[in-house]
Amino acid sequence: MPDPYEMPTDEELRTSGAQVTVGVLHPGEMGSAVGASAAEAGARVIWVSEGRSAATHERAEADGLHDVHWLNGLVNQSHIILSICPPHAAEEVAEAVTTLGYHRIYVDANAVSPATVRRMAARIEETGARFVDGGIIGGPPRKAGTTRLYLSGEYAPRVATALAGGPLEVCVLDAPVGAASALKMAYAAWTKGTSALLAAIEALAVHEDVLEPLLDEWRRGRSGLEERAEALGGAAAKAWRWVGEMEQIAASFEAAGLPGGFHQAAAEVFDRMTQFKDDRDAPGGPTLARTLLPADPPRD
Repeated sequence: MPDPYEMPTDEELRTSGAQVTVGVLHPGEMGSAVGASAAEAGARVIWVSEGRSAATHERAEADGLHDVHWLNGLVNQSHIILSICPPHAAEEVAEAVTTLGYHRIYVDANAVSPATVRRMAARIEETGARFVDGGIIGGPPRKAGTTRLYLSGEYAPRVATALAGGPLEVCVLDAPVGAASALKMAYAAWTKGTSALLAAIEALAVHEDVLEPLLDEWRRGRSGLEERAEALGGAAAKAWRWVGEMEQIAASFEAAGLPGGFHQAAAEVFDRMTQFKDDRDAPGGPTLARTLLPADPPRD
């Protein structure tokens, strides 16, 4: 029996007005914005409210996402499932979808290592589904030119065709599953890893009572580091999601025969910021730096 929810062909999308249904798991700040972009591109976007917060519900409703209430409804109706969640939950989300017998296109767009995404791909494809690797660079795509979704794997072009047209820029890598995640890991290793390093540097300067001379040197060099450190409150509010991402980056380095210690340390720094989870008023600069130090820091 033909699958009534089989994804339309590219030709059908171009010529007949056929609509793709995209399921988003789960519409946090990023996922909801990606869903809104897909809806602007012409897709019907659905999500699952079961077990989600009131804030998630409000966000999804504001972005025009359709609530199908339960995961089996999303699995049954979606031509494409987009998994956008904290990295520590990525495999659990994929397994839940697999258990329900999903067999169309699954896109993992989480900040996970190439090894993790290849493991998920093998598990998803065992059930007859098709797997696409995704990596998001940039913030929630509320306007064009700010955010790119990189895709890799055999079915990446099909996903790109379905999602193209909203503010999210969709870029296909001519590469197998793992490439999009590798790009994300390499990119975030710098952008987020150096945020953790900068916060720890200020904490060291506070501890050793050399903060003002350090700031003077930054000003003399016109490095912009003082301003960047002052702006780290935004990183502190998101740090609870970045702990797992740093661990995935560390694993990526180690799998390449490179030291992973830089980003294991970054994970620990971000773990010390989790008290500021989703706090729009989280501090930056020396105030944040002081919270990274233990109450009674050791001295030689």
